[in-house]
Amino acid sequence: MKLFEAGQEITTKIAGISGDYIFLDLNAKSEGILDRSEFAKEDDSTAVQVGDTVSVFFLKEENGELYFTTKIDSKKADAALIENAWKSGIPIDGHVEKEIKGGFEVKIGGARAFCPYSQMGYRQKEDSSFYIGKTLPFIIREYRDSGRSLLVSNRAYMEAEEKKKREAMRSVLVPGACMTATVQAIEPFGAFVDIGGVRALLPVSELSFSRVENPAELLSVGQEIRVSVLKADWEHDRISVSMKALADDPWSHAAQKYTAGSQWTGRVARAAEFGLFVELEPGIDGLVHVSELEHDGRSGPLRKRYAAGEKIAVAVKSVDTEKKRISLAAASAREENTYADSYLAQQKHDDGETYNPFAALLAKKK
Repeated sequence: MKLFEAGQEITTKIAGISGDYIFLDLNAKSEGILDRSEFAKEDDSTAVQVGDTVSVFFLKEENGELYFTTKIDSKKADAALIENAWKSGIPIDGHVEKEIKGGFEVKIGGARAFCPYSQMGYRQKEDSSFYIGKTLPFIIREYRDSGRSLLVSNRAYMEAEEKKKREAMRSVLVPGACMTATVQAIEPFGAFVDIGGVRALLPVSELSFSRVENPAELLSVGQEIRVSVLKADWEHDRISVSMKALADDPWSHAAQKYTAGSQWTGRVARAAEFGLFVELEPGIDGLVHVSELEHDGRSGPLRKRYAAGEKIAVAVKSVDTEKKRISLAAASAREENTYADSYLAQQKHDDGETYNPFAALLAKKK
């Protein structure tokens, strides 16, 4: 029979599920035993099935049977199990009783432990009241006075769990991979999403081809979205993803749609000193240079003359799809120029020279 040390962590497959027990494949004559309640759902169904891979800790050998656990149930934790959890680093459940000076009082079996504020929760911190009354997994950091004085950490457990998940996801989360993610938190600069237990950043610039001022306009906490992995820097714990990468790039058809001379009605996206950025469609902005707006009949800086969202008629001057730039003119100004060109063209003499009414007037005076 293969020998295990107390607290030793192994990864193995589920060989069978029967009654209150899950049987583990140990590649030996006997199978390991795991309490089914550790994977029980609220409806009493089991969250795992035969063939699934699980990570477990060796708990004890009793009457020739090898017992394993994912963590020790606080209700079953006697003094010996608590000491074993401390020595072996096995996670153990604790019930958060109340808030005390510097942290929380946690009940583990018949013992009471202390969890500092800094060791409760991980990454996304909650108010103290959030933890009161909850049963959470902990790692025993200090064991003194025969177990009467315990220092525990929920953060250590959560960090260890995320590390396992990250290792499992390294071969999956590669640039270009398309994944389902769940929105965890929304910030002005983007959103943090969960992908198989791994936290990733969805920057605001990667939400859409359109300019997004507030990510909360598109996302909500708990929402499931599809993303593409942009970068996975495991060494520095930085993973970035994109929703925009999975959408059609509107610039792919810009040259065919926005031909020179064509006229459109857009909306003012923003004003700068050198001109107006006009949204022709989501993801495509064009620039009306300030010189095109000199005779618009409005006074003051552009930011005061044009409001964001205001409709404006424009004409396309040129399109550069490689640099993703469209040069625009105010439609009224383009119409005036076109009319002037047409008028002068009609004044040509038979010899091909352009008729200049001012020059003709001067000649008569002489």
